[in-house]
This record gives sequence, structure tokens and C-alpha cells, in this order.
Amino acid sequence: MTLQADLDFEKELWGTAVALRGTVAPADYKHYVLPLLFLRYLSLRYEQRYDQLQLALKDPQSDYYTGDPDVDEEILSDRTEYERFNVFVVPEAARWDYLRRHARADDIKLKLDNAMRALEEAYPQKLAGVLPRIFGGSALSVDQVAGLINLFSKEKFSGKRGMDLLGRTYEYFITNFASTEGNRGGEFYTPSSIVTLLVEMLEPTGGKVFDPTSGSCGMFVQSSRFTDNARNLSFYGQERVETTLRLGRMNLMLHGLDGDIRLGDSLLNDQHPPLRANYVITNPPFNLRGWGADKLDPKDARLRIGYGRGQVTDSNANYMWMMHFLYHLDDGGTAGTVMANGAMTTNTTEEKETRKALIEEGFVDCIVQLPDKLFFGTGIPCCLWFLSKNRRGSHGYRHRAEEILFIDARQLGSMVNRRQRALSDEDIARIAGVYRRYKRHDVPDDEAGFCKIATLDQIRAHDYKLTPGIYVGTQANGEDDEAFEEKMPRLTEELRTLFAESDRLQALILKDLEGLT
Repeated sequence: MTLQADLDFEKELWGTAVALRGTVAPADYKHYVLPLLFLRYLSLRYEQRYDQLQLALKDPQSDYYTGDPDVDEEILSDRTEYERFNVFVVPEAARWDYLRRHARADDIKLKLDNAMRALEEAYPQKLAGVLPRIFGGSALSVDQVAGLINLFSKEKFSGKRGMDLLGRTYEYFITNFASTEGNRGGEFYTPSSIVTLLVEMLEPTGGKVFDPTSGSCGMFVQSSRFTDNARNLSFYGQERVETTLRLGRMNLMLHGLDGDIRLGDSLLNDQHPPLRANYVITNPPFNLRGWGADKLDPKDARLRIGYGRGQVTDSNANYMWMMHFLYHLDDGGTAGTVMANGAMTTNTTEEKETRKALIEEGFVDCIVQLPDKLFFGTGIPCCLWFLSKNRRGSHGYRHRAEEILFIDARQLGSMVNRRQRALSDEDIARIAGVYRRYKRHDVPDDEAGFCKIATLDQIRAHDYKLTPGIYVGTQANGEDDEAFEEKMPRLTEELRTLFAESDRLQALILKDLEGLT
């Protein structure tokens, strides 16, 4: 992702952040840069609303005109006049002009912490836990802090255009921070072309959107851009890392959005148990081992798949995530998730049985296999799964419960640098267009090497394997395109399972033999 052409100072933006090197670990840059950018945004919105009120109070044609300076002052200080426009009244000690004037003061780091505290105390329900008070205890120099403050004080970040620019700058920083952190960056950021593809396929126009691994909340921001009226959407999320949760909540507010984002482990401490969403859109951690399957109640409602029962294993949480998504889907809803390729073919008993149940109960709607190198710091390829509760002809969609759409997109995308690939707008439109037609009555034709609608009988014949290449005609049944980094842990775990079963059977046979003597 790059900034738009009018952000011609991107090198300066990044250079100022990188100037923190030596006193702050690269993985921590974002925790200092992004809260300052957010503070600038809140202050700018307040300044603009204050100026609007001042103009209205002086205009005899305005409903605000009173001609009484004392009344005018009351209106200017009335919080409701700001909050009904989703504007925070920023305390004087937290206003950007005040911080800019004191940017080189010896106690500027303390002033920043006080500014964060003042805003949180003024709006505890909205801002509690969002604004970190970490500057005072940091090793940052006055010059480094002043450099950040001066960066966001530039004329470009003022006026109405400034608010949009601040939101896009936040996204720019998030992208670059994730890129420099490699695999770790994937914990809070999903590359924009993948997010856009998920959104274009799900088509969120109204209702509840849920992301149980919400990260920086990019899924919500992109979902809001799909519809002409984002107010028709409400956002619900959960994130297990507190600092990441903070980044996500700031990102939402920077884009004029609100959401119910809660802290906790989604699999073991679901913070939204009653929620039934119209859309689930998410990128959970791949192949999560030791996630705590033994702590799960065997009667957990999420394990119920239609008339069958899902199974879990502590060696991999992929299928537990999918059952979690399905549980939170409302009738008629669809979940779109990024998933490791191994989930399409794993023969681990619990996972295969759960995959079989998802297929036989009619929830698996579409599988998209993506090219490699889409994620920062890893070449591991992945796929998209779409699970749906509208496959029996409800909610304006056609009946398709006995078939699944497979799309092989491994040949799409282009390298944007030596290590990173991205899907183009044309690639996204091509993939999403096929899925949209498949869901409705304009059913797409099979396209050799790219897409095919396979029947459940065909899928049963392939032992419930869901690799698109098997069905679209470009992959021999035995061909293996699973990445080594995925394959070895999976095969090792399968071998452990086989060894354990062998030990159990040997013990059983010995016991039977002893009974014969």
C-alpha cells in the first residue's frame, strides 16, 4: 500500500518515525507515532467545530445567532454542541496548538502524558485504555518528540482536507510498521488487497460486522467504504493484545467510525457470546498450537455444527476458529476468513471430521486459493474460506447447498517489490465477480484453470479435500503445492496421532491376548 499521489512527503513521514531508532525498538515505533497522530486528529476536529460555531454565532441568518456574547460563550463551551457531531471537546492541555508551542520544552514528554490523561478523564467511556501514557518513561529525546509534533503540525494536516489526510497517514504508517516487523506485523495488519477482496466478496451493505481477531480494525474500515452509508453497519470485534486493541480503536475513530471492540482471547474467553452477525470478516492466526483445547467445555455451543458435532485438537486451532465464526453468524449471514492452505486437506482425525461436517451440513460456500508472498515477512500461501447460512435459497440468494464454488487464483497478483505480492483491482474484481454471480441467479460458467462449481458427490469422491486445483483442472489429484513451513508441522502432528493410535491398539490387543490365557 502506498499513499495517494498528493502525499508527496511519504519519505519524510517514514523518516521521522525511523529517526526514533536507537532509543525505541522498531516494533515499538507505532506505539509512539500513532497516538500522537490520533491526538492531532481529535484536536483538529475540535478546532473545526469550534470555528464553525463561531461563524454561526456571528451570522444573523443562522439559527445559532443570539447577539448576546455571554450566551455565545455558553454555546461555545457546551459539550453537546460538539458531541452530536461526534467531536470530542479537547481540554486545553491536550490541544495541538498548546503541544506545538511547548514541543521543545524540557517536560514535553510529561505534557504529552498529561494530555492523554486529560482526554481519557474527559471521555472515560470512549477513550479509556486508548491513549497510552508512555512518553514520560521513554528514552525519547526532546528533539525526537519535537520532530514528531512538528511533522503533524504541517499545513497539510490542517483544514477539512487534513482530517482525511490524517486517516490515510495512519493507514500508511500501519502498513509500513507491519512491513518492517515481518511475521510479527501480521498480528495486527492484513495486507490491503486481501482485505479488499474479502469485503468485495462479502458485500457488507447493512447489519452487524464481526471480527474476532480485529487487530488494527482494517476489516471494519474497508467494510465501511463498500457502502454509501457506513451508518448502516455496526462493528463488533475482539482482540487479545491490549496494545493492538488500542491501535484498532484509534483507527476506527480516525475514520469517523465507532465499534464495540473488546479485549480477550476469542476462543477461550468469548466477549460477544450473544452476538449474531450478518458478516464475519477476519484473519485469525494460522495453525495456532497449544491454544487451550483442553480448557474448552465439551458442551460448548460452538462445537455444534448443524446436526453434527465439531471436534477440536490442541495442535491446531484452524477449525475451532471456523466453528467460532459459524456460531456467531446470524441466519442468512456469511463469514469470510483467511486460512492456512493445510486446512483444505488436513487428515488429522479431528480436523478432517470437522471439515466433513461443515461440508455435509451445507455451510462451506466457496474456497479461494491465493498466490504466495501476499503477507509481510513470509512466503506461505493461504486461502479464503466462505461459510454461509444462506445456501438454501434464503435472503435473496439462490439454492446452492449441494455445491461449492472453487476459485484458483494462484496465478493472479504481481510483485510490488522483491518480497511482496499484491492483487490488483482487476484481480479482485474478477474473483469477487465470480462469487457474486455464484450466490445469485446469474450462475458463472466453469472456467478451466480458474473456477468451477463442484457438486458434493465430486467432493466426496476426493475424500472431502477442498484444494481448488483438484476441481478447476490444473492440478493432478496427487500434486502437492503445500508450503514446507505448513506441511512439516502438519505431518509431524499426524505422525504423533498415528503413533498414539498404534500404542492404544497394541495395548488393546495385549489385553485381549491376556484374557485368552
